[in-house]
Amino acid sequence: MMDRQTADFIAAHRDDDVRHLALCSAGYTGVDMPFALNQIAGRQAARRKLPTWASTDGIIYPPHISMEQCSSETTAVYKAAVARRLVAEKMKSADTGSNTEKANRDTVFVDITGGFGVDFSFIARLFGRSVYIERQQHLCDIAEENFQRLGIDTAEVVCGDCEEWLRCNTGMHADLIMADPARRDAHGGRTFAISDCTPEVTALKELLLDKADYIMIKLSPMLDWHKAAEDFGPEVREIHIISTGNECKELLIVASRYGEKTDEDKYVNKSRPRLFCVNDSTVVEVTAAGCGTDMSESDVKTPVKPVKDLVFSTPLYLYEPNASIMKAGCFDIIEQRYHVRQIDKSSHLFVSDSPVNNFPGRKFSVTGITTMNKKELRKTLGGIDKANITTRNFPLTVAELRHRLKMKEGGDKYIFATTMPDKSHVLLICTKND
Repeated sequence: MMDRQTADFIAAHRDDDVRHLALCSAGYTGVDMPFALNQIAGRQAARRKLPTWASTDGIIYPPHISMEQCSSETTAVYKAAVARRLVAEKMKSADTGSNTEKANRDTVFVDITGGFGVDFSFIARLFGRSVYIERQQHLCDIAEENFQRLGIDTAEVVCGDCEEWLRCNTGMHADLIMADPARRDAHGGRTFAISDCTPEVTALKELLLDKADYIMIKLSPMLDWHKAAEDFGPEVREIHIISTGNECKELLIVASRYGEKTDEDKYVNKSRPRLFCVNDSTVVEVTAAGCGTDMSESDVKTPVKPVKDLVFSTPLYLYEPNASIMKAGCFDIIEQRYHVRQIDKSSHLFVSDSPVNNFPGRKFSVTGITTMNKKELRKTLGGIDKANITTRNFPLTVAELRHRLKMKEGGDKYIFATTMPDKSHVLLICTKND
């Protein structure tokens, strides 16, 4: 897809500043400069986002928008693990290793919105047959080249309309169909509602469920997961809120006409989907119809001391849930499961008298507490000239509070500004626990 001179230029300048190279582009004759600059920028982005791809020679990177929208390797690996679990029965050996090999050959995976092919590249390896469908010819060309470089020899690349392909392949039934609807309109603007994405997967739901045991839909993290599940209806089996680096990246919906198998090998249509809150390697599962209102029967119902009875003394520990827990809103369940107490229903901060090392989020030791009284502030914050500030359910923004406290940013101190149940405003001064 590129001539030798352009390939040599990319190899020689792969770590250089792309903007500087662009300014000097007139000095390089015989080099397809727009293509070369795109490849250098793409590989530099991939080193952070897709290290396996970045370490593979010959990978072709797409235009910036496709690179921006594609999954990270971390989220792609997680989705591959979900896919493996969903079709585990077919992947399991009945008697010998050869049966496992045959079972894998019989499995089928279809990605109806192929894009750059990151998710496909990690999931396809699990299946005997994998079909990548994409409407844009240039992305199909890139994908075909890259899959060969990555050693994915089961991939079938189809350039065309996914709905037309599904309807024409009347005898095809997949174990898993995946869709990542485009979240930009015809003018390039961002869209978030499922109905505004392309393809509109809710309109295709019946066709997809007819064609696969499971469908997996990747959606914008901006969506409300309750609404997304409601839009897909009772076939929703699992909801995954996926974060990396404590930033919510994806909402993943798994739907099926089948439920979980019982001991009698019959399927049960479960109306309560499983909810997974994921942040990097931390996965918290909550089986509840709605977080904050309905607790899992498996959660411990031991009484939790109300925060109004809390005495701020040493030792005291503070917890800030990770981004996926925050989006899920399952604060009552978290309180019960980890034996911590909410400072206030609107603060989403928790405390305990002893350390909870497996809490899904950041953990701190509280070293001091003060109201906004000037005298108290001077006494408690004396000697602290910089800190990391967070406000939760507090009348001032971080910038406003930092200005009032005359506090620089950074350092090893953390200040959480929040409101107590009696409506008093307090600052909790903390140090971070590993």
